[in-house]
Amino acid sequence: MPPRQRNVDDMWMPPRVYRGRSAYEWKPKGGGTIRLCALDASKAAVWVAYEKALSATRTRFDFDKLADMYFASADFSRLKPNTRADYQRCAKLLRQTFGRVSPGSVQPEDVRRYMDLRGRVSTVRANRERSLLSTIMGWGFERGLVKRNPCIGVKTFREKPRDRYVTDAEYQAVLSIAPPMMRAAMEIAYRCAARQQDVLDRQRQHLLDDGLYIKQGKTGKAQVKGWTVELRAAIDLALAQPARLGTMWIIRNRDGQRYTRDGFNSIWSRVLKRALAQGLIAESFTFHDLKAKGISDFEGDKQLFSGHKTRAQMEAYNRKPELVKSIGTATKK
Repeated sequence: MPPRQRNVDDMWMPPRVYRGRSAYEWKPKGGGTIRLCALDASKAAVWVAYEKALSATRTRFDFDKLADMYFASADFSRLKPNTRADYQRCAKLLRQTFGRVSPGSVQPEDVRRYMDLRGRVSTVRANRERSLLSTIMGWGFERGLVKRNPCIGVKTFREKPRDRYVTDAEYQAVLSIAPPMMRAAMEIAYRCAARQQDVLDRQRQHLLDDGLYIKQGKTGKAQVKGWTVELRAAIDLALAQPARLGTMWIIRNRDGQRYTRDGFNSIWSRVLKRALAQGLIAESFTFHDLKAKGISDFEGDKQLFSGHKTRAQMEAYNRKPELVKSIGTATKK
C-alpha cells in the first residue's frame, strides 16, 4: 500500500512517519506500527527516534533472516535438486507465519498451533513443513543463532502408507494415450522400478552393454538394470524423438533439455486427466506408483530388484495383493 498523502505542514517528517493519537508513529513497508516519540517532541527528536528505529529493524534477527542463512548454506546446497525445490515451497507458508518473528521466541505451542491449522488442509504438508522448520531451527541451534529447537517434542500427524496398486489394465490404458516421450518414461520407471528423478536423470552414457545404469538419487544405490526387449524398446522410442539440439538426455523436451520436475508433472497430469475423462481408468495414480507396480510385479528377489537397503523399505512398495490358498478343496479355474 503506498504511503498516505501528507499535509503541507508535515512534509518535514521522515518517510512513512505520521502523527498518531498520542505519538509520532512509523509504519514500515513490512507492516506494523512503531511508536517513535510523543507529539510534543521536537522535529530533531523525531528524526533521531526514526533513525534509531530504522537501524534496529535493519539489524533485527528474525526467522526470515535465519531461513535465508540456511538456504545460502553448504548444508542446503548439498541436498538433491528436488529436495531443495520442495524446501523452498514449504518455506513460503512458514515465512508467512514466522517470518517477522524472532526465532528465539517461537515456542513448541506455536509450532503445534501452526500444524493443527495447516493439518485442516493437508496433514502431509503440515508434517513436511514442520520438518523444514525443525531443520532450519536445528541448523541455527548448532551455530548459536537460537537457544533451542522449538519443534522438538511436537508430534507429527500419522500418515497412512500409500497402498495404490496400478493394475495391468490401468497401466496399459494410460500408456496407450501417453505421448511417445511419456510412454518411454513410464516404461523405464516400471521396468526398472525407478523414481521419476532417476528416470529424468538418465543420459546416453548410462546405456551400457549389460543394461541401463541407474544410481538412485535418494539412496545412492547404483545398479545396472539388465536389458529386456521392453526396456530396449522404451529407450529406442525415447531416442527416436526429435530434438532441436543435440542432447545427452534420454528423456528430454523438444529443445533437447532435461525435463524439469514441474514440466514433466504437467504433462503427466494432462495424460491422467484425459484417461479419466475418457473412462479408461476410474481412479488416478501418481507416476511414483509405477515404481511400486514394478516392485510388486517383479518375480524374484524384490529387495535386490528395488535397491532398498532393508526389506521393510521394499515392502512399502510391494502393493499387489498376495494370492494365498484358502481352506478346502482346490477348484479348477
